[in-house]
Amino acid sequence: MSLRPRSGEQVPALTARVAHASNPRGTTAMWVRDRLDGLWSDEDFAAWYPRDGRPGLSPAQLATVSVLQFMLNLSDRDTAEAVRCRIDFKYALALELDDPGFHHSVLSDFRDRLAAGGRADALLDLALARLKGAGLVKARGRQRTDSTYLLAAVRELTRLELVTEAVRTGLEALTLAAPELLDELVSAEWGERYGRQARMCSQPSHPATRLKQVAADAVELLARTRELPAVHRDARHRLEVLRQIMVQNFVADSRGQLRPRTEKDGLAPSRVRIESPYDTEAHWARRGDTRWTGYLAHVTETCDDRGVNVITDVATTAPANDSTAVPGIHARLKRRRLLPGDHLLDAGYTSVALFDQAARDHRVRLVGPLKAGNAWQRREGTGFARENFRIDFDQRTVTCPNGKITGNWVEAPAMAPYTVARFTRAHCDPCSDRAACTSGTSARTVNFLPRHLHELQAQNRLDQQDPDWRRLYASRSGVEGTVNELVNGHHMRRCRYRGLARTHVQHVLTAIAINIGRLSEQEPTHSTYRPRPPTAFQQYLDARGLPRPLWWRQGK
Repeated sequence: MSLRPRSGEQVPALTARVAHASNPRGTTAMWVRDRLDGLWSDEDFAAWYPRDGRPGLSPAQLATVSVLQFMLNLSDRDTAEAVRCRIDFKYALALELDDPGFHHSVLSDFRDRLAAGGRADALLDLALARLKGAGLVKARGRQRTDSTYLLAAVRELTRLELVTEAVRTGLEALTLAAPELLDELVSAEWGERYGRQARMCSQPSHPATRLKQVAADAVELLARTRELPAVHRDARHRLEVLRQIMVQNFVADSRGQLRPRTEKDGLAPSRVRIESPYDTEAHWARRGDTRWTGYLAHVTETCDDRGVNVITDVATTAPANDSTAVPGIHARLKRRRLLPGDHLLDAGYTSVALFDQAARDHRVRLVGPLKAGNAWQRREGTGFARENFRIDFDQRTVTCPNGKITGNWVEAPAMAPYTVARFTRAHCDPCSDRAACTSGTSARTVNFLPRHLHELQAQNRLDQQDPDWRRLYASRSGVEGTVNELVNGHHMRRCRYRGLARTHVQHVLTAIAINIGRLSEQEPTHSTYRPRPPTAFQQYLDARGLPRPLWWRQGK
């Protein structure tokens, strides 16, 4: 399928006249065409299509339709129906009123194209570039980031259900690719076990025996299809998933017999363990009391005092520590030329190394609290923590709160980047405050970072006591409202699609839709709107200098 650009196409006169007559105040779809000239042009997507082949539909139109779909929370069928029937959609796409639109399956094909090669992020780049060109977003302001968990579009399976379903999907793929390989393998018993999806009650009968039988079937299936031709790509993938599931869930005993893995045998860590044969990238995770199987979404938006908050980045990742997402966020914002001056983050994202890296590589100031140490003195709120020791980097000495000095300064590679200062028992045994400083019979040791990181850490903890810093950091909590809008307003908590790439497409389209919705709802500069006048009681409060809440549209 090739691309035939349709540059400079204008809204047909009849479509424009009917759209403005039926929607005098306009709609969000009409705002996209009037203010942003349709967001994209076909030339922006030229690299996505081959030079030859049958001409395809306009990718700029499909991208715009996809954004409107996620803005209104429509299904593919309802979206295709809206393109056929809604006048504002035809106006946004510059279509004639009698244009029949397209089949709903085109939207799924376009999302598949978006999911390949990082094109979803490229689509967000194009949208933000258009918003930036229109003066609706700028760099070096304040931005904030938060994350939320996402539930994969798969069922939670027991071990028996997981292995049974993995064998069944392997048989399904083989039936389509090479059914002759199953002639000598499949019997009536196999039909009973794998003829339908594995849906078992909470306490199935004879689970150990059934699991042993399914494992034996899986081994036989893998052995007979070891030399499957490379052309059967989907079948080879399904069988490779089955092999990984078998390795993660079974182990051979001393007699060569398979048995289920236990904790003594070593279970696969959750970051690599396959939870469903249909989505191998979704993993089980836990944060506090929340447990889920799926992904994480990191949302970054502007938060300046004036203007609309615009989502500048959305990252979909496997469940991991939040701090691992920060370098990628900054790299994408640098590519978009939208790096912030101040980046507000909670303690889950921050570390001293990231503070230093962001300032050094991108001139970005991270604003957020650093996690406190986990020493028992800090947990119990008594005794002498590391902050009570005075470190002299020039003399390479450490002085304890009672004035004892040690020069035993160790920079062991195994402790990098930390330096260790060791006191001796001659320092600690006579000390009257020994019980508040160290436990047991050993002397006190103090671990600390290199000088520039140590000073950065100390400065951060000092800044947290400053009212101005607290006032600045308080604006970070506003991103939770955006997360709530994504989750509850656009149903992002539950993934629509399977796989990390397709899920990321969902999030990018949702983020662009939210941006368009927020910007289109702002009062234009030529608006006749005026804030409502104060009531009699409000005038009474103003006359006596008493405080009162102001109308939110006044921007105060």
